[in-house]
Amino acid sequence: MIDLKIDNGIAVVTITHGKANALDIELCEALAKCFDELRQLDARAVVVTGQGRMFSAGVDLLRVGSGGAAYVREFLPALHRLYDAAFFHPKPVVAAINGHAVAGGCVLACCADRRIMARGGGRIGVTELLVGVPFPALAFEIVRFAVPPRHLPEFTFGGATYDTETAVQRGWVDEVVDADALMGQATAVAQKLARLSPPAFAQAKKQLRLPVAERLEHGGATDKTVADIWAAPETLGYIRDYVARTLNKA
Repeated sequence: MIDLKIDNGIAVVTITHGKANALDIELCEALAKCFDELRQLDARAVVVTGQGRMFSAGVDLLRVGSGGAAYVREFLPALHRLYDAAFFHPKPVVAAINGHAVAGGCVLACCADRRIMARGGGRIGVTELLVGVPFPALAFEIVRFAVPPRHLPEFTFGGATYDTETAVQRGWVDEVVDADALMGQATAVAQKLARLSPPAFAQAKKQLRLPVAERLEHGGATDKTVADIWAAPETLGYIRDYVARTLNKA
Protein backbone atom coordinates (compact mmCIF):
# COMPACT_ATOMS: atom_id res chain seq x y z
CA MET A 1 0.00 0.00 0.00
CA ILE A 2 2.90 2.36 0.72
CA ASP A 3 6.40 2.66 -0.68
CA LEU A 4 8.82 4.50 1.63
CA LYS A 5 12.27 5.62 0.54
CA ILE A 6 14.67 7.92 2.38
CA ASP A 7 17.31 9.67 0.32
CA ASN A 8 19.60 12.43 1.54
CA GLY A 9 17.41 13.06 4.55
CA ILE A 10 14.12 13.30 2.62
CA ALA A 11 11.49 10.60 3.08
CA VAL A 12 9.34 9.96 0.00
CA VAL A 13 6.05 8.26 0.80
CA THR A 14 4.32 6.93 -2.32
CA ILE A 15 0.75 5.66 -2.00
CA THR A 16 0.37 2.51 -4.10
CA HIS A 17 -3.05 1.21 -3.08
CA GLY A 18 -4.87 0.02 -6.16
CA LYS A 19 -5.85 2.15 -9.14
CA ALA A 20 -7.45 4.97 -7.13
CA ASN A 21 -5.39 5.03 -3.91
CA ALA A 22 -8.77 5.04 -2.19
CA LEU A 23 -8.82 5.48 1.57
CA ASP A 24 -10.03 2.41 3.42
CA ILE A 25 -9.32 1.26 6.97
CA GLU A 26 -6.16 -0.56 5.98
CA LEU A 27 -4.61 2.34 4.05
CA CYS A 28 -5.53 4.88 6.72
CA GLU A 29 -3.92 2.75 9.42
CA ALA A 30 -0.81 2.12 7.30
CA LEU A 31 -0.32 5.80 6.48
CA ALA A 32 -0.90 6.87 10.09
CA LYS A 33 1.65 4.32 11.25
CA CYS A 34 4.11 5.53 8.60
CA PHE A 35 3.83 9.15 9.74
CA ASP A 36 4.22 8.08 13.36
CA GLU A 37 7.36 6.07 12.55
CA LEU A 38 8.83 8.94 10.51
CA ARG A 39 9.01 10.97 13.71
CA GLN A 40 11.81 8.64 14.84
CA LEU A 41 13.48 7.86 11.52
CA ASP A 42 16.50 9.70 10.14
CA ALA A 43 14.52 11.96 7.81
CA ARG A 44 14.30 15.73 8.16
CA ALA A 45 11.33 16.20 5.80
CA VAL A 46 8.62 14.18 4.05
CA VAL A 47 7.26 14.19 0.49
CA VAL A 48 3.91 12.45 -0.05
CA THR A 49 2.78 11.46 -3.54
CA GLY A 50 0.69 8.90 -5.41
CA GLN A 51 1.13 6.67 -8.42
CA GLY A 52 0.12 7.13 -12.03
CA ARG A 53 -2.55 9.83 -12.44
CA MET A 54 -3.97 9.46 -8.95
CA PHE A 55 -2.86 11.10 -5.73
CA SER A 56 -5.95 9.76 -3.95
CA ALA A 57 -9.59 9.53 -4.99
CA GLY A 58 -10.66 9.83 -1.36
CA VAL A 59 -12.73 7.47 0.73
CA ASP A 60 -13.39 4.03 -0.74
CA LEU A 61 -17.13 4.49 -1.16
CA LEU A 62 -17.60 0.96 -2.46
CA ARG A 63 -16.31 -0.36 0.87
CA VAL A 64 -18.53 2.06 2.77
CA GLY A 65 -21.58 1.06 0.75
CA SER A 66 -20.99 -2.66 1.12
CA GLY A 67 -19.84 -2.50 4.75
CA GLY A 68 -22.67 -0.33 5.97
CA ALA A 69 -22.94 1.27 9.38
CA ALA A 70 -20.58 -1.18 11.11
CA TYR A 71 -17.80 -0.40 8.64
CA VAL A 72 -18.43 3.37 8.89
CA ARG A 73 -18.04 3.33 12.68
CA GLU A 74 -14.71 1.53 12.35
CA PHE A 75 -13.51 3.56 9.37
CA LEU A 76 -14.07 7.12 10.59
CA PRO A 77 -11.75 6.79 13.62
CA ALA A 78 -9.07 5.33 11.32
CA LEU A 79 -9.50 8.29 8.95
CA HIS A 80 -9.17 10.67 11.90
CA ARG A 81 -5.95 8.96 13.00
CA LEU A 82 -4.50 9.38 9.52
CA TYR A 83 -5.30 13.08 9.33
CA ASP A 84 -4.09 13.65 12.87
CA ALA A 85 -0.77 11.91 12.17
CA ALA A 86 -0.21 13.77 8.88
CA PHE A 87 -1.47 17.25 9.78
CA PHE A 88 0.28 17.47 13.14
CA HIS A 89 3.49 15.78 11.99
CA PRO A 90 6.32 17.93 13.38
CA LYS A 91 8.61 17.69 10.35
CA PRO A 92 8.11 19.52 7.05
CA VAL A 93 5.61 17.72 4.81
CA VAL A 94 5.28 18.47 1.08
CA ALA A 95 2.45 17.03 -1.03
CA ALA A 96 3.56 16.21 -4.58
CA ILE A 97 0.11 15.95 -6.13
CA ASN A 98 0.70 13.83 -9.20
CA GLY A 99 -2.95 13.43 -10.21
CA HIS A 100 -6.50 13.61 -8.93
CA ALA A 101 -6.89 14.57 -5.26
CA VAL A 102 -10.57 14.33 -4.48
CA ALA A 103 -12.60 14.53 -1.26
CA GLY A 104 -10.62 12.72 1.45
CA GLY A 105 -7.61 12.62 -0.88
CA CYS A 106 -7.77 16.39 -1.20
CA VAL A 107 -7.90 16.66 2.61
CA LEU A 108 -4.81 14.46 2.82
CA ALA A 109 -2.98 16.82 0.47
CA CYS A 110 -4.12 19.75 2.62
CA CYS A 111 -2.37 18.18 5.62
CA ALA A 112 0.95 19.16 4.03
CA ASP A 113 2.89 22.35 4.66
CA ARG A 114 3.29 22.91 0.93
CA ARG A 115 1.20 21.55 -1.94
CA ILE A 116 2.71 21.24 -5.44
CA MET A 117 0.62 19.83 -8.29
CA ALA A 118 1.53 18.44 -11.70
CA ARG A 119 0.21 20.67 -14.47
CA GLY A 120 -2.75 19.06 -16.20
CA GLY A 121 -2.34 16.00 -14.04
CA GLY A 122 -5.78 15.90 -12.51
CA ARG A 123 -8.40 17.75 -10.49
CA ILE A 124 -8.63 18.69 -6.85
CA GLY A 125 -11.54 19.50 -4.54
CA VAL A 126 -13.82 18.27 -1.79
CA THR A 127 -16.98 16.53 -3.02
CA GLU A 128 -18.31 15.33 0.35
CA LEU A 129 -21.67 17.11 0.18
CA LEU A 130 -22.27 15.85 -3.36
CA VAL A 131 -21.74 12.32 -2.03
CA GLY A 132 -24.19 13.06 0.79
CA VAL A 133 -21.85 12.97 3.80
CA PRO A 134 -20.69 15.67 6.23
CA PHE A 135 -17.04 16.44 6.88
CA PRO A 136 -15.49 14.76 9.91
CA ALA A 137 -14.41 17.46 12.36
CA LEU A 138 -10.68 17.26 11.73
CA ALA A 139 -11.12 16.99 7.96
CA PHE A 140 -13.19 20.18 7.91
CA GLU A 141 -10.70 22.04 10.10
CA ILE A 142 -7.81 20.98 7.84
CA VAL A 143 -9.60 22.37 4.79
CA ARG A 144 -10.49 25.55 6.68
CA PHE A 145 -6.82 25.92 7.64
CA ALA A 146 -5.50 25.28 4.14
CA VAL A 147 -7.66 27.41 1.83
CA PRO A 148 -8.42 31.14 1.62
CA PRO A 149 -11.42 31.91 3.86
CA ARG A 150 -13.31 33.67 1.06
CA HIS A 151 -13.41 30.44 -0.96
CA LEU A 152 -14.31 28.04 1.85
CA PRO A 153 -18.12 28.18 1.41
CA GLU A 154 -17.79 27.72 -2.35
CA PHE A 155 -15.44 24.77 -1.92
CA THR A 156 -17.53 23.00 0.72
CA PHE A 157 -21.09 23.70 -0.47
CA GLY A 158 -20.32 23.55 -4.18
CA GLY A 159 -18.36 20.30 -4.08
CA ALA A 160 -16.59 21.17 -7.32
CA THR A 161 -13.21 19.89 -8.42
CA TYR A 162 -10.75 22.24 -10.09
CA ASP A 163 -8.14 21.90 -12.80
CA THR A 164 -4.56 22.69 -11.90
CA GLU A 165 -4.47 26.30 -13.10
CA THR A 166 -7.70 27.19 -11.30
CA ALA A 167 -6.52 25.28 -8.23
CA VAL A 168 -3.41 27.44 -7.85
CA GLN A 169 -5.42 30.62 -8.45
CA ARG A 170 -8.03 29.69 -5.82
CA GLY A 171 -5.49 28.49 -3.25
CA TRP A 172 -5.98 24.74 -3.27
CA VAL A 173 -2.29 24.38 -4.17
CA ASP A 174 0.77 26.60 -3.77
CA GLU A 175 2.47 25.82 -7.04
CA VAL A 176 1.92 24.05 -10.37
CA VAL A 177 4.82 22.53 -12.32
CA ASP A 178 5.22 20.26 -15.33
CA ALA A 179 4.65 16.62 -14.48
CA ASP A 180 8.24 15.59 -15.18
CA ALA A 181 9.47 18.29 -12.76
CA LEU A 182 7.05 17.48 -9.94
CA MET A 183 9.19 15.22 -7.77
CA GLY A 184 12.30 17.32 -8.31
CA GLN A 185 10.53 20.50 -7.23
CA ALA A 186 8.79 18.82 -4.28
CA THR A 187 12.10 17.41 -3.10
CA ALA A 188 13.79 20.80 -3.48
CA VAL A 189 11.09 22.46 -1.39
CA ALA A 190 11.39 19.69 1.22
CA GLN A 191 15.17 20.13 1.33
CA LYS A 192 14.82 23.89 1.80
CA LEU A 193 12.45 23.40 4.72
CA ALA A 194 14.67 20.64 6.12
CA ARG A 195 17.56 23.08 6.41
CA LEU A 196 15.64 25.05 9.05
CA SER A 197 16.21 24.28 12.72
CA PRO A 198 14.01 21.21 13.41
CA PRO A 199 12.91 22.37 16.91
CA ALA A 200 12.17 25.88 15.65
CA PHE A 201 10.23 24.58 12.65
CA ALA A 202 8.24 22.14 14.78
CA GLN A 203 7.32 24.89 17.26
CA ALA A 204 6.26 27.31 14.51
CA LYS A 205 4.18 24.57 12.90
CA LYS A 206 2.54 23.80 16.22
CA GLN A 207 1.70 27.48 16.68
CA LEU A 208 0.24 27.75 13.19
CA ARG A 209 -1.96 24.72 13.78
CA LEU A 210 -2.98 25.65 17.33
CA PRO A 211 -6.40 27.07 16.28
CA VAL A 212 -7.23 23.71 14.69
CA ALA A 213 -6.31 21.84 17.87
CA GLU A 214 -8.34 24.27 19.98
CA ARG A 215 -11.46 24.02 17.80
CA LEU A 216 -11.22 20.22 17.90
CA GLU A 217 -10.93 20.30 21.69
CA HIS A 218 -13.99 22.52 22.00
CA GLY A 219 -15.94 20.69 19.30
CA GLY A 220 -17.10 18.06 21.75
CA ALA A 221 -19.51 15.60 20.18
CA THR A 222 -19.11 16.81 16.58
CA ASP A 223 -17.64 13.53 15.35
CA LYS A 224 -20.36 11.50 17.05
CA THR A 225 -22.92 13.52 15.11
CA VAL A 226 -20.90 13.06 11.92
CA ALA A 227 -20.64 9.30 12.46
CA ASP A 228 -24.38 9.05 13.12
CA ILE A 229 -25.12 10.85 9.84
CA TRP A 230 -22.63 8.73 7.86
CA ALA A 231 -24.06 5.51 9.33
CA ALA A 232 -27.72 6.42 8.79
CA PRO A 233 -29.57 4.26 6.24
CA GLU A 234 -30.55 7.29 4.14
CA THR A 235 -26.93 8.45 3.96
CA LEU A 236 -25.75 5.01 2.90
CA GLY A 237 -28.41 5.23 0.21
CA TYR A 238 -27.00 8.56 -0.96
CA ILE A 239 -23.52 7.01 -1.11
CA ARG A 240 -24.65 3.99 -3.12
CA ASP A 241 -26.57 6.22 -5.54
CA TYR A 242 -23.53 8.48 -5.98
CA VAL A 243 -21.27 5.51 -6.66
CA ALA A 244 -23.73 4.12 -9.19
CA ARG A 245 -24.02 7.47 -11.00
CA THR A 246 -20.27 7.97 -11.01
CA LEU A 247 -19.55 4.48 -12.33
CA ASN A 248 -22.17 4.90 -15.06
CA LYS A 249 -20.64 8.23 -16.06
CA ALA A 250 -17.19 6.65 -16.17
